[in-house]
Amino acid sequence: MIAYLASDLLWASKIKGVADVLGLPCRPVRTMDMLEARLGDSDVRGLVVDLEAPEELALAMIRRAKHSHAPITGEREPHPNLLGPRSIRVVAFGPHVARERLQAARDAGADDVMPRGAFAAHLEDVLLRLAGRG
Repeated sequence: MIAYLASDLLWASKIKGVADVLGLPCRPVRTMDMLEARLGDSDVRGLVVDLEAPEELALAMIRRAKHSHAPITGEREPHPNLLGPRSIRVVAFGPHVARERLQAARDAGADDVMPRGAFAAHLEDVLLRLAGRG
């Protein structure tokens, strides 16, 4: 499954629409709690982060995806998808003029950081790679 943080409905619709056409499961994450829930109940293979979302949230999601560990909570067994350390592939995108944000995403551990235009032009390929099909 691919999780995505989008700053607005336009990007959310675009990402979800292309994923649906490709037959790829794709779900939004608008908060850290939503990301934790997805990590706990789904085989998250990739994360798309729109850098026009609140900066601290975007960077926190990147860092969390790159350092995913099993939570120790209650008496429940951790979900098998969270056993041991793992790294989820992260693609971040934002305005080409937002150089500091693009660099901050790289510094946080994003695997690929690209301007919005390149992301939009290659969205299908990006999603396929995140899903492990490209």
